[in-house]
Amino acid sequence: MVHDIVAKALSEGRFKLLDYEAYELLEAYDIPTPGYRVASNYEEAIKAANEVGYPVAIKVISPDIMHKTDVGGVILNVNSDDEVKRACEEMNSSIKRLAPYARVSGFLIQHMVQGGLEVIVGGLRDRIFGTVILFGIGGILTELYKDTSMRIAPITEDDALSMIKETKAYQLMIGYRGMPRRDIYSLVDVIVKFSRLMIENPQISEADLNPVIMLENGKGSYAVDARFIIKPT
Repeated sequence: MVHDIVAKALSEGRFKLLDYEAYELLEAYDIPTPGYRVASNYEEAIKAANEVGYPVAIKVISPDIMHKTDVGGVILNVNSDDEVKRACEEMNSSIKRLAPYARVSGFLIQHMVQGGLEVIVGGLRDRIFGTVILFGIGGILTELYKDTSMRIAPITEDDALSMIKETKAYQLMIGYRGMPRRDIYSLVDVIVKFSRLMIENPQISEADLNPVIMLENGKGSYAVDARFIIKPT
C-alpha cells in the first residue's frame, strides 16, 4: 500500500520528496532519524535549533532544487542563534544568485549526530531483477571506495547481516585497530525496514539514505540524509 506522503507528492506532479517528507516517511517505518523541525524564516529557525539542540544542520526546502549543496542550500555545524540567522541569510542570498528559478518554502533544521561511522543504504527498481537494495560505505567516500553489496528485496535480518559482512566496512564496524565497535544490529534493522518501505511503495523509483550514521554498540544508527525519487507506476 502506497504511503500517503508518496501519493501526495505524485498528486502534485513532483518527482522527488522534500526533505521533511522523506524523514516523515522514514519515521512511518520506524527508521531512526535525528531530531528536526521545519521553519519558514530565521526566527522560527532559531527556535527550532534550540528545540532539537545544537549543533544543527540547515537545509533549504525547495521542490526545484535537486542538489542543494551546489547552490549553497546546506550549511552544517551551526552552533548558536547568531549563526542560525547568518546561515539562513547566506542561504537565501546564495540561492537567489545561483538558482533564481527555485521556489523556497523554508528551512529544515536538523540536529547533527556527532561522530559515528557513515554508511549508505539504497534502493532502486531494476527491469529484470525488481527491487534491489544496496549497502556500503557512505558519506563522501561512497563513490571513491565503491565498497558495496546488493540483494533483491525483500531483505531478511540474515540477508542484511550477510550484506554488511561482505563489505570492507564491516572491519571498521567490529573495531578495526582499536576503533569502537559499532551498533551493527541497529543497522540490520534499518536495512530490513528500508527494504519493506521500498516494496510497499512501488512509485519510489530510487532512494538512498546517505549517510546512515552508526554510533557505538548499543547507541543506534540514524538516517541523517534521505533522497527519494518517485514516478507513477
